[in-house]
Amino acid sequence: MTIRTVSDRASWDARVNELGGHPLQLWGWGEVKATGAWTPHRVEAVDADGRVHGLAQVLVRSLPAQFKALCHVPRGPVIAPSGADGWGAGPGVGDDATRDALTRAVVAWCKSTVGGVGVTIEPDWPVGTHLALPDARPAANPILYPVTLILDLTKSEDELTKAMGKSTRYDIRKAARTGLEVRRVTDEAEVRQVLDVYHETAERAGFALHDDEYYLAIHRELGEHSVLVAAFSEGAPVSFVWCVSSATTSFELYGGINDAGRKLRANAPVKWHAITLAQEAGLVRYDMNGLLNDGISEFKRSFAQHDDELVHSVDVPFSMWYSAWNKGLPTAKKVVRKLRGSR
Repeated sequence: MTIRTVSDRASWDARVNELGGHPLQLWGWGEVKATGAWTPHRVEAVDADGRVHGLAQVLVRSLPAQFKALCHVPRGPVIAPSGADGWGAGPGVGDDATRDALTRAVVAWCKSTVGGVGVTIEPDWPVGTHLALPDARPAANPILYPVTLILDLTKSEDELTKAMGKSTRYDIRKAARTGLEVRRVTDEAEVRQVLDVYHETAERAGFALHDDEYYLAIHRELGEHSVLVAAFSEGAPVSFVWCVSSATTSFELYGGINDAGRKLRANAPVKWHAITLAQEAGLVRYDMNGLLNDGISEFKRSFAQHDDELVHSVDVPFSMWYSAWNKGLPTAKKVVRKLRGSR
């Protein structure tokens, strides 16, 4: 396969959606990351007949001194589905030969064009998907979580609600009685109000945030692919969930709730509204973006009685400095913390 770069935003997004790609592979997500230290590159793999077999948005971060750079492919490459794939409730993963050839071509492009310590690949493929990639090894510092919870939106509303915990169903029904207004937020002034809720959430839970301009970039750059849902009480937001979506997949990025929202138990109706919006838009997957052993993950699990596991992150080293990078030099540790904070 031959790798060629793509410079047209509309055609890129159209191809990502056509192939069932993940929203982190959309052009706008690369532009959001470009507000920080990342530089996006969009490449597609074609055969001798000019047929496109897949594509990858590669994010490149400059590193200090001899490390030079790190490449990252978030929830990619995107592979054209084979006849055996169908669409089902997930993206196409292609046949083994196509998947291997395309991924190797993307890695070779990263090595020859960017270089640096290596590339981290975090596919949106179910665990067990075959990938023969020379020199690949488990990623020492993964950025995205492989264990998550993905709702199958091809199921009926009744099937989805039956899978919920009783208290979650109750909280969703209760929202209408308590006067909560749950809706999508598109006005930038209201987005800023929602960010006030996020600041309160972060202060209470003790985690760091980007500056507000980063989140506003998501709203502006992703446009219709940015789906921010909030619950309002007495005209002010009290809870929210923020997703990005492609033609097949809704992916949770952030969520938060203030004290008023906690008293109103506003989290469940907000998430349920985001799920129903995705289903109404014809998407087939709602990905809750990672499960850990914490209260947030327990809340996510209240929506379904299963976990989903994706292919674990892999690294392909490019230089002798790869091992030093992963053994925890102070500079490397600092950058890894930034990577985790920018998920």
